[in-house]
Amino acid sequence: MPSSRPRTSVLRALIEMAFIVFLFYANLLMGEFNRSNGRGKTISVALRNIWTPENFVIALAAAMIGYLTFEFLRRKL
Repeated sequence: MPSSRPRTSVLRALIEMAFIVFLFYANLLMGEFNRSNGRGKTISVALRNIWTPENFVIALAAAMIGYLTFEFLRRKL
């Protein structure tokens, strides 16, 4: 019977990275509303402002660094 360990590890990594990306975009969205604080600003306008290819690359890089850091700490502790 084949082990499901590699599949489980990949799934856990994807979930953890997705959570980090979610936190990144949640932080950007809060900052977008705090920075502009304009009347009539809608959520769709704010999402359009923060959903850029540059932000997505930064989010993925931050997720990878965060995941690798926590994996390192898990193995060390």
